[in-house]
Amino acid sequence: VQLVESGGGLVKTGGSLSLSCRAADVTLDYNTIGWFRQAPGKEREGVSSISSTSDIYYTDSVKGRFTISRDNNLRTATLQMNNLKPDDTAVYYCAIGVGGEPWIYPYIRAWGRGTQGTVSA
Repeated sequence: VQLVESGGGLVKTGGSLSLSCRAADVTLDYNTIGWFRQAPGKEREGVSSISSTSDIYYTDSVKGRFTISRDNNLRTATLQMNNLKPDDTAVYYCAIGVGGEPWIYPYIRAWGRGTQGTVSA
């Protein structure tokens, strides 16, 4: 499974970034797709996911600021990140998970290579 990420970059506090992920060689119809992130010196954490039935998960720290969406026909998912904070600085990894399961490591089937998002103070 190949996941191709785009987006990321450098913004100031309060700014926005949009991440996109395209599944190059697999249908999304029955999979959950979303993002993890890993900040320097910290463990990788689940940020947000959206299931094939559009059930959405957000970690508490991004609720109200991040919005996830998916397009099964285009095999893409998008994470719109608004009102960004320095604590959001991390490498963001797109991932595909097992449908119907929690958005945690044991249920992740494939990873993207990651894209850097940096928020300056």
